[in-house]
Amino acid sequence: MTRTDNPADPFKKALSEAARTMADAREMTVTYSVDPPGMSGDSMRLPQVTRRMTRDEVLLARGTADTLALRHRYHDDGLHARYMPQGQMARDLYQAMEEARCEAVGARHMPGTSKNIDARIAHEATRKGYSQIRDRQDAPLSVAASYMIRQLATGRDLPEGAGHVLDLWRGFIEERAGGTLDGLEKVLNDQAAFARFARKMIEDLGYGDQLGDDPDETGDEDDASEDDSEEQAEEPENPDSQGQDEQSDEDSDEDSPAQDSAQADVALDDDSDDEMSDEAQMPEADAPLEPPAPPPHSEASADYKVFSTEFDEEVRAEDLAEPAELERLRAYLDQQLEPLKGAVSRLANKLQRRLQAQQNRSWLFDLDEGILDAGRLARVVANPTTPLSFKQEKDTEFRDTVVTLLLDNSGSMRGRPISIAAICADVLARTLERCNVKVEILGFTTRAWKGGQSRERWLQEGRSLQPGRLNDLRHIIYKQADAPWRRVRPNLGLMMKEGLLKENIDGEALEWAHRRMLARPEARRILMVISDGAPVDDSTLSVNAANYLEKHLRDVIAMVERRRAVELLAIGIGHDVTRYYERAVTITDVEQLAGAMTEQLAALFDKDPRARARFRGINRAG
Repeated sequence: MTRTDNPADPFKKALSEAARTMADAREMTVTYSVDPPGMSGDSMRLPQVTRRMTRDEVLLARGTADTLALRHRYHDDGLHARYMPQGQMARDLYQAMEEARCEAVGARHMPGTSKNIDARIAHEATRKGYSQIRDRQDAPLSVAASYMIRQLATGRDLPEGAGHVLDLWRGFIEERAGGTLDGLEKVLNDQAAFARFARKMIEDLGYGDQLGDDPDETGDEDDASEDDSEEQAEEPENPDSQGQDEQSDEDSDEDSPAQDSAQADVALDDDSDDEMSDEAQMPEADAPLEPPAPPPHSEASADYKVFSTEFDEEVRAEDLAEPAELERLRAYLDQQLEPLKGAVSRLANKLQRRLQAQQNRSWLFDLDEGILDAGRLARVVANPTTPLSFKQEKDTEFRDTVVTLLLDNSGSMRGRPISIAAICADVLARTLERCNVKVEILGFTTRAWKGGQSRERWLQEGRSLQPGRLNDLRHIIYKQADAPWRRVRPNLGLMMKEGLLKENIDGEALEWAHRRMLARPEARRILMVISDGAPVDDSTLSVNAANYLEKHLRDVIAMVERRRAVELLAIGIGHDVTRYYERAVTITDVEQLAGAMTEQLAALFDKDPRARARFRGINRAG
C-alpha cells in the first residue's frame, strides 16, 4: 500500500491548480513558505500548510491564494504605476483601494472567492489586534478605506475586527468623500478610471498635497509638445533668415556663460515667487483637518523615523557562514559550555515534567456512561449484581503554543553572556520541542559599527537634522518555528563568530519578532527577550534625542502588551529591564540565566493562579 509522505500535499496541489486557473496563468509557480506571502512576476508564495492541516491554515491559504490570483488577473502594474501618488500616506491609500477593487471584481465574477477572502481578512484583523483598538488614530486609514470599497462593491459584511476598524473611520470617510463614493459602481471594472477615482478619494480625505502631478494632464502636455516640435520641423526655411540665425547663434555662443547665469537666477527667482504665492493663496480650510497616519517605519510610534531601510537585512543564520564554519563554531560552543550543560539540563527536565504533567491524559472513573472501564470488570465477575463502570477522558487546558526567544546580539554580550544565552536557547528548544511546543530563535544586531551605509548616505545628502534611526539593521533567524531542531542545531554556533555582535536597536527588533509571531497559527504565543542593556546605537543617538531609541522601545512594549495577542516577558543580564517590561526578571550573574528562563516559562504554563501571581511580581532571580 502506498501513501504520501505529507497528508497536506494533495490539498496544496489542488490549491495551486485553482490559483493558476483563477489568475489565468497556467505557467505560474506556486510555493508554500513561512515567509510573508506575495507575488513576484509569475511566482506566487502562499502561507505554509503543515501536516496537521488545521482549519485556520487551510482558510488562510485559500484566502491568500484567491487574493493574489485576482490581483494577477485584474491588475495592470504599468497602469498602476502611472497614477501612483508621491506621498507615503497617499500611496498606502491608493494601493489598499486597488487591492480591494481586484478582490471585489473577482467576487462578482467568482462568488466562491468571497468566503475565502473574508477568512484572510479576519486572520489579518486578529493578527494585528484590530478589535482591541479604541482610538481612531490607532487604526490605519488606508485599511479602513479599502474595507469601505470592498463593502460597497460586494454588499458583504466585514469580519468582526475589520468591521470595527471601518466603523471607527466610517463617519470621517463618508463626510469627506461621500460624493465621490457614489460613483464607485461606474469605475469598478476599469482600472484607469478607478485610479482617477482613488486619487479623488485621496484628495477628499485631505492628502491631495501628496498626489503629485496629474498623469492625465502631464500626458496631454507631452502630446502637445510633440505636435509643436513636428510643426516646427515641417516649416519651410527662409534662406535669408537662416544666415541671420547662424549669426545670432555665434553671438549667443560668445555670451552664453553670462546669459546662462542670468537665466538661472531669473528661473530661481520665479520659482521662489511661485512658491510664496502658492503659500499665500492657500486658504486654511484646504489644509487636512486630520493629522497624517503614522509612518510605516513603526506601528507603535508615529514619531519614530528611519533614515533608510535600503541596507537593512533579515537573514537566516546559515546564510552568514559556510556549513563547515557553522559546525566548527558549534563545536567550540559545546566545548566552552561543557561544565554548564548538566545544570541546564536538570532545569530543562524540570520544565519538561511540568509541561508534560499538564499534557497527560486524565480520566474520570465510576461514571454511568462513557467507555467501559476494563480495569473494574473483575468486580462484576466476582459479584454479578455490581453495575458496570464507565470512564471518560478529561479535557486538558493546554493550548497549542509557540515560544520565540529573541536574543540580544550586541557587542556587550560578547564572551560568556552570549555563550550561555546560546546554550540555554539550545536546551530550551529541544525541551519544548519534546513537549510539542514550537520554538523560534531570533537574534538582533546591526551590520556595522557607527552607522554603516545609512550614515554614509546621510553624510552625502547633506546631514539632515534628526534623521531618525541611522544604522543598518541585521535581524537573524537562527531557527524558524516549524524547522526541526536537528536540522538547525549548528546555527547557534554563529553567535561565536568574530565580528557578528555590534549595536542593539531593541524596539525595531521586538516589533519584528512580534509581527512574525502574529503570523503564526498557534492559539498561544509567548515572546521572551534576553538583553543586557538599554538600546544603544552611537550613530543614531549622536544626531537624535538621547532617549530616542529607548522611547521607541517603550512604545513598542506598550503596543504589544496592549494588544495582548502575544505574552511578553524579558530577562535582563546585569541590567534592570523591569522599568520597561511588565513581566521581567533581572539577574546579576549569567550563571543564573538558565534558571531564570526555565522558571519564567514554567510559571507561564502553571495552572496554579498563585504561581502565576508570583511570576507577575518577580523582578529578581538568584
